Amino acid sequence: MEEYIVKDGKKLRLGYTTGSCAAAAAKAATYMLLTGALKERISLTTPQGKTLDLDVLEIETRKDSVSCAIKKDGGDDPDITTGSLVFAEVKYSDEPGIKILGGRGVGRVTKPGLDQPVGEAAINSVPRKMIRESVEEMKELSDYEGGFTVTISVPGGEELAKKTFNPKLGIEGGISIIGTTGIVEPMSEAALVETIKIELRQKRMEGDDYVLLVPGNYGVDFTRDELKLDVKRIIRTSNFIGDAIDTARELGFKGILLVGHIGKLVKLAGGVWNTHSKYGDARMEILSSFAEDCGAPKDIIDSVMECVTTDEALRILEEEGFKEAVLNKWAEVVDALATEKAGETEIGIITFSRVTGFLAKTRKADELLKIFREQA
Repeated sequence: MEEYIVKDGKKLRLGYTTGSCAAAAAKAATYMLLTGALKERISLTTPQGKTLDLDVLEIETRKDSVSCAIKKDGGDDPDITTGSLVFAEVKYSDEPGIKILGGRGVGRVTKPGLDQPVGEAAINSVPRKMIRESVEEMKELSDYEGGFTVTISVPGGEELAKKTFNPKLGIEGGISIIGTTGIVEPMSEAALVETIKIELRQKRMEGDDYVLLVPGNYGVDFTRDELKLDVKRIIRTSNFIGDAIDTARELGFKGILLVGHIGKLVKLAGGVWNTHSKYGDARMEILSSFAEDCGAPKDIIDSVMECVTTDEALRILEEEGFKEAVLNKWAEVVDALATEKAGETEIGIITFSRVTGFLAKTRKADELLKIFREQA
């Protein structure tokens, strides 16, 4: 594609999804099967309304079927499937309708809570709809009123899947055929948030009443080494802490234990629930404000404001005798904000520093920590 968006001042090229590739390949294969004519380019209108004009590759015709491929292009998104060939084999069927199957390199669902039921190929609902509509469109060009079997495959998909979230989500044997708009927007936050939501839904469907949220690797290490909890229980939120809490509340979890580095979690006291720096920093403003509330003189407050890292700020506060009071204030404020956000779901928060270890916790943290240890 030669369409672009601008993010953070950078011009980034759009791409198209594996779902668009599968639908376009199915459309081209159906056309060639029904007409006997060669089709080396195919157009496809995506659910977003954009029209793709794509090269049709690896064409193979047989008496009762045609197979061809579309090369995936994720644009400027760091998409590991870019360059992969997504094949569709369209075959006449004695049964009416259009049956969509997953072939080699397409994963199979093994856990509940995903877009498709357990046992089905990991071809999501929107791509299935796109494939079906593309085949129907080509059927209208002929007098054929019978059925088709469409098999989607991705050579090398088994290896690609190991570099994705698929094994953790319960999709085995290959990649997923995905996409709700048909278009890939570089560095899509929506895709990351959806992955978190899927994991939470799976935990709930597996019967979990309590969920352990951790933003990143530091939190995983602390949870394992210091709290002695099973890291397999962890759902990583990255910067999307607020979205994870909202989803856990909607799904009816009884409790949330959030464990994270102070560099991220300090922001929660300012109501910053997406902790990426582009949405707001305010780390030093929050710490200095709490220091002022705790009686720190102006020169200490100014020193905190000039710090680059939270560890540096906490070192100054400790030297001046304000660290414990400031962290207690942080815990009090975060507890109130998080409790309101989580609603009827109990929430406890534990924060730490890689330099000094444990720093602070909110009211419910010990109670929830005990529940996780008992369950283990």
